[in-house]
Order: sequence, then structure tokens, then C-alpha cells
Amino acid sequence: MRGVPYSWGGGGPNGPSYGIEHGAHIRGFDCSGLAEYAWAKAGARIGGHTSTQWNAGTRIPRSQIRPGDLIFFAHDPARPATIHHVGIAVDATRMVHAPSTGSTVRIDTWAGDSYRELGFIGAVRPAT
Repeated sequence: MRGVPYSWGGGGPNGPSYGIEHGAHIRGFDCSGLAEYAWAKAGARIGGHTSTQWNAGTRIPRSQIRPGDLIFFAHDPARPATIHHVGIAVDATRMVHAPSTGSTVRIDTWAGDSYRELGFIGAVRPAT
């Protein structure tokens, strides 16, 4: 799905879709829609919002992140209610994600990136 446009509120278990509000005219994924689609392909239902996805499996220590784990970022890493972004681990340092309006699904390094490091709240391995 790399290269698919970001669409706020877009995507789900069946793939890219038109989003809502400023994503209403763009067929694509937002971060949680991409995660929901990827895990649906693996047979797991994790929900379509980061708050649901945060609780969709087992919390994984950073040192044990492996491909497919969900990586979460929050405005305040001490408060899960502030989670605003999710990516899918490619390995311990990179993730595939739908970053923001105007971008496309892509692979980025998150470990070592000061913005992402400050917001890292944890990782989840969804139950299949």
C-alpha cells in the first residue's frame, strides 16, 4: 500500500476508502485505517481507531518489537488517551504508516527521530 494517499478517516479492513472532513475527497488511508487493513489481512480484528488498537493485543517491550507490531505515539506518553498516531513495525527502528494530510503511505525511521522518540508510548502485538 506504499504510495496510497493519506485520507483523514480513510481506510479500513477492506482497504483504502474516502475519508471524512478534510479527507472526504481523497481515497486512501489514515494511520489507524492502514493498521486495521493490514491486520485484517492477517485475520485479526483490531478496530479502526488508535484507542481501540492500543487495547487490541499484548504490550511489547521496545526491545522485543518485531515486524507487524503496532507502534504508538502520544502527545503525552504518560497518558494513553493522548495517542494520536500508529505505525506498523517493519523492524525495531522503521515503520510503515500513513503520516499526515498531503503525504502517502511510506516507510520511515522512527527510532532516533527526536519528534517520534518524544512521543513513543509503546508497542502492541495484536492477537490473531
